[in-house]
Amino acid sequence: MLKEFREFALKGNMVDLAIGIIIGAAFSGLVNSIVADLIMPIVGLATGGVDFTNKFVGLGGGVTAATLAQAREQGPVLAYGNFLTLLINFLIVAFVLFMVVKGMNRLKRKEEAKPPEAKDVPREEKLLEEIRDLLAKGGTARPGQVPGTDF
Repeated sequence: MLKEFREFALKGNMVDLAIGIIIGAAFSGLVNSIVADLIMPIVGLATGGVDFTNKFVGLGGGVTAATLAQAREQGPVLAYGNFLTLLINFLIVAFVLFMVVKGMNRLKRKEEAKPPEAKDVPREEKLLEEIRDLLAKGGTARPGQVPGTDF
């Protein structure tokens, strides 16, 4: 049973999947940093210094806090600023994945467009092909002539 589990766990697809998940988690952290540290400050500057992470609308009359964390303690809030940040984050991830898949498809098409390499056909197969072609033409070889030879 341990042997079967080891074979299952170490199959190529399982290892590939695990590597993909680990790289995806690291990629997620990178994208979060790009959004929070690079894009959102530029968006905030363009909108007059607005910090989107603290943008919210209180759903109850008792929400009077200035920050999202404090407002959540006071009552229900609609945190649209956090949603906008996550939406931008998603769009960046989706765009990067689109570009990766597009590049992979381009490489796949190039490989498919390459003509197949001429493989070395054994002499017997060449002779059989010549016989087939002669029979298809309705022609016959001279008595004693070996197909594929001129003598």
